[in-house]
Amino acid sequence: MAKKDPTDLTVEEKLKNLYHLQTVLSKIDEVRAYRGELPLEVQDLEDEIQGLNTRVTKLENEIDEFNNAITQKKGEISEAQASVDRYKQQLDDVKNNREYDTLTKEIEYQTLEIELCEKKIKEALVKVDNVNKELEETHATIDARKTDLEHKRSELDKIMEETRSTEEGLREDAKELETKIEGRLLQSFKRIRQSSRNGLGIVTVERDACGGCFNKIPPQRQLDIKMHKKIIVCEYCGRILIDPELAGIKTAQPTEEKKRKRVTRRKKKDDSLEATEE
Repeated sequence: MAKKDPTDLTVEEKLKNLYHLQTVLSKIDEVRAYRGELPLEVQDLEDEIQGLNTRVTKLENEIDEFNNAITQKKGEISEAQASVDRYKQQLDDVKNNREYDTLTKEIEYQTLEIELCEKKIKEALVKVDNVNKELEETHATIDARKTDLEHKRSELDKIMEETRSTEEGLREDAKELETKIEGRLLQSFKRIRQSSRNGLGIVTVERDACGGCFNKIPPQRQLDIKMHKKIIVCEYCGRILIDPELAGIKTAQPTEEKKRKRVTRRKKKDDSLEATEE
């Protein structure tokens, strides 16, 4: 038997297919909800570890820069010390005060350069020490986050394994149902679902109100919904509305016993009024 074109379906059939699809999608949402916040927690931990690794690289680069600066300053100290030694030897061969003063100033200048370089080296060593401590703390944090991530992944994998077959089956059912729904109607339904907090794109009328936002529906509009002549949406939340009976949901009806009790109470009330008038 050839599959019926979705555009040729009656409004009643379209609503039934939509509600059936909503039921399947809601079950998929329940499966995802069962996983809880685990997927987000795993993603957050992965992002945090990546950020910490980037920080480790940055700290290691800083240490390398400080060590290079220390090596450079040590080289400058060696050059300055060599100059001092050379100038001191030249002092023995000076011929006048002018040469002596010049050499003395050079020795003093190179000595100050040595002291300045030593100061820079000490400052760099302190910074290296601080960065190394920060690096150790970062590595410890990474190890802790990796342990948490391993635990969360294990827990998530277990839940995924439990729910994978169920979700895959539901997804296949949803795909099959989507082929039975007109393209424009399906797109509208998906758009409504995305904008709805609870993921409901089509809801039943419950106690004269929308089953999605619970706003009251006028009697005439309720009658139009029961007639199944056209697709009607809630004027407050935009969800598609369907008659509970069409959706296969049994609505509670007052029992005969309750009706008799109401009639009895009404009769007693009337008798009481008559007795008062006498």
